[in-house]
This record gives sequence, C-alpha cells and structure tokens, in this order.
Amino acid sequence: MQFCRNKYTTFEQRHNMKLAIVGCTGLVGNEVLNVLDELSTSVTELILVASEKNIGKKVAFKNSQIRIVSLQDAIDRIPDIAIFCAGSQVSKKWAHKFVEVGTNVIDNSSFFRMQEKIPLIVPEVNRNSLTKANKIIANPNCSTIQMVVALNDIYKQFGLKRLVISTYQSVTGTGQAAVKQMKDERKGLKAEKVYPYQIDQNCFPHGGDFLENGYTTEEIKLIDETRKIYNDSSIKITATVVRIPVIGGHSESVNVETHSPFEIQEIKETLINTPGVKVQDNPSKFDYPMPITAHKKNDVFVGRIRKDTSVSNGFNLWIVADNLRKGAATNAVQIADYIFKNNLL
Repeated sequence: MQFCRNKYTTFEQRHNMKLAIVGCTGLVGNEVLNVLDELSTSVTELILVASEKNIGKKVAFKNSQIRIVSLQDAIDRIPDIAIFCAGSQVSKKWAHKFVEVGTNVIDNSSFFRMQEKIPLIVPEVNRNSLTKANKIIANPNCSTIQMVVALNDIYKQFGLKRLVISTYQSVTGTGQAAVKQMKDERKGLKAEKVYPYQIDQNCFPHGGDFLENGYTTEEIKLIDETRKIYNDSSIKITATVVRIPVIGGHSESVNVETHSPFEIQEIKETLINTPGVKVQDNPSKFDYPMPITAHKKNDVFVGRIRKDTSVSNGFNLWIVADNLRKGAATNAVQIADYIFKNNLL
C-alpha cells in the first residue's frame, strides 16, 4: 500500500523571478527545466547558459525558444538566482562572479559542499537555517539527499546512533557519457568507456575516486554531508557505493541504529508522516520502491521497513529516488523557491 501526505514540491503561482541555469544542456540542467515546467513556475526571465559550443543554440521551454548565452552574458543580466549544474571547475571559477552582482547561487557540484561557511541544504530538513547572508548554497550529493529526507523525522524522534549504507547508483549519476556507454554496450556496439569496466549486465563497488583509506569519494560524501546537514558529528556512519546498469534513480539499503527504543510500527508511522516521503511497503503484494517507478518523480520512496533483530534499536530501510530529480534538480528548485518566497535574496 502506498501512503502520502502533502509534500514540499510545488511552487506558488505568484512567484516571478529572473533565473539562470548554468549547464542547461547537461542531464541535471535539462532536468531543472523539466521540473520548472512541471511545477508551473512563473519565471519572468529564464537565462540559459552552456559551454561555448552551444552558445547561440535554442532550447524549448514552455511555449518559447530560449537562446543559450555565455556565462558573462548571464552575469551582465543580473539574475536573482543562478542554479549551477556544470561541475566543480565552473562553480569554482564563476560562482563568486555571480554573487558579486547580487545573484544567489545554488550549486549542484561538490565544490562548496564541505566549506565551513557554505550551507548544505535539503529543504525538508534544514531550510530554516538559510539567511540573506547565504549567497552561495550547496546542493548535497544525490545519495545523501534522499537518505536524509527519509531519516529526518526519525532522527528528530529517536536520534541516530549509527548508519550502515549500501547504495546501488544509476549510471545517470555519472553523466551523459556513462548513459551512452551502457546503451552502446546493450546494443552490442563498441562503447567509449567512462567506467573502467563494462556496466551493462554488471555492477561494481566503485563510485568516485579511491582514497588511501580504501573508501571512495562518493562514500565519504555520504558520511560527511549527512553529519553536516543534521549538524551532528556524533552519528557513526559507514558506506559502500555500487554502480549498477540502471536509468531512473539511486537505491539505498540503510541499516539504522537509533538512540531511543521504538516499535517498528512507530517507524512506519513516522515515515508516512515525513514530508517528501512516500511509503511503499506491502511485501505480500510485492509493493516496494524501485528505480523504474521512481523515475521522473520528485519524492523519496521508502519500503522494506523491518526490525533488525541483531541489535537493540535497529531497523532496515530500502530508499529509492530519482537522482536527477530529488537528488539534484528538484532539490535545487525547491531551494530557489524557498529563498525567493522568503525574501532571502
């Protein structure tokens, strides 16, 4: 059975803003456009930015054809908000230049996430921490976002002592070239490899770069970002990231140990009432979250909710979300919504 409540996923019609999207032709940038369109946003001026080879090309949005401009042209038009979807090096070089003209920057890259004075925001969890002084706001890693949304009310009610996370991540998290590699392999074509191995009909425990301690950068992001978002360094976290040949979303098996005791029905009820979460948890009818059903949706889906009988205060969850939606584009659009309607520009 599927349960849901009102979710923090809609814009109010009264919103009017001048919005720039940096990296509009990439997977995340394109998804930002889709989210803006589907949520009926009222943007007075949409400024689209991409690489030099795309400048001058037109992108369809609603009933308009919008011409792609350069980064400097976008700055000269002084947008209210700029959503960056173009990678760490672009953010490093250009984000502060937008801030200098008064633009608020929401950055999807990893560049600002762990900088001390930059807020790392998931609207359902910590949007109230934003102030007018926050001119650059970091969007967390996609896998982190879906997990902290699912666990937020559990954290508030029972506390989080320890998390053991295993992720099963879509190739879309790596970008268009990785999607092409998988599709070419599936067709039996010679594929240009983004990954060190074939990804079609395969999976490998490797996301990001390997570090000296044996973890990967994607695994460390889950650990560090979760603690920063909850503002709680006491949570014990370990993670393993696995890449799988899927388009549609990231999945996570999360073993949770809380500080306070609970009944498993309390956990289920808490999840049912958590903003941004849809519970799918009816194993007798094979009803549980999957990437194929989470694809193009904005919520976080949770199922396989069950007690861990090996520890006193433990339980298991299966968490799935579209990594290009709630894991990136939707989260960024929600942040833009919040700072605009709360006059934080």
